[in-house]
Amino acid sequence: MARFEAFRLSREKAYFRLQVGRLGDKIGILQGVPGVPALDDRVTGMMEGLGDVKVDVVGKGATNCTLELGTSVTEDILTANPDLKAIYSACGPPIPGAVKSISNSGIANDNLIVVGFDACCGEIEAIKSGAEDASVAQFPAKMGELGIDTVVKAIRGEPVEANVDTGAGLVTLQNVKDFE
Repeated sequence: MARFEAFRLSREKAYFRLQVGRLGDKIGILQGVPGVPALDDRVTGMMEGLGDVKVDVVGKGATNCTLELGTSVTEDILTANPDLKAIYSACGPPIPGAVKSISNSGIANDNLIVVGFDACCGEIEAIKSGAEDASVAQFPAKMGELGIDTVVKAIRGEPVEANVDTGAGLVTLQNVKDFE
C-alpha cells in the first residue's frame, strides 16, 4: 500500500509545482522498466494526480532504473524540447544522470522542475543542491517489519489485509535533513 500513498505524494508535488492553468507545459518522463507494474503505476499515478492541469508529455523513455540511461534519455528529451518545464522519474538511479544532462544543457535549476522517486542514489545530494525539487521516499525497514508481520499472520491462518500501507514521505529541500 505504501506505493499508492507514495503516488499521491508525488502527484501532489507535481501538481503544485506545475502552474495551474498554464496550457501546454511540456514534461518529460523517465520511466523505469516499462511493464513492471510498480514502476508503471508510479507514472500513471503521477499523471492522474495532475487532474485538470494540462500538460504535454513530449518525451518518455525507459531508463531501466540506471544512471546511464537517465543521462541519455534526458539528453534526448532536452534536445528535442529545449522549453521543457518538468522531468519526472519513476525511480531514483536515473536522477543523477538527468541532473548532469540538465546542467550540461545550461538550464538553471529554477527553470526546470525535477521530481524523482526513491530518494536514493544521489537524490538527497541533488535535492540539497537544488538540482532536484523533490523525491518520494519509501521506508524499507517498515516494509520488512510489516511484511514479516503479514507473513506470520498468514501462516497462522489469521486474516491479512490485501494492501499494507508502509508509509512514504516527500523529500524536499525543507525536510531533506530528516531523510539523511
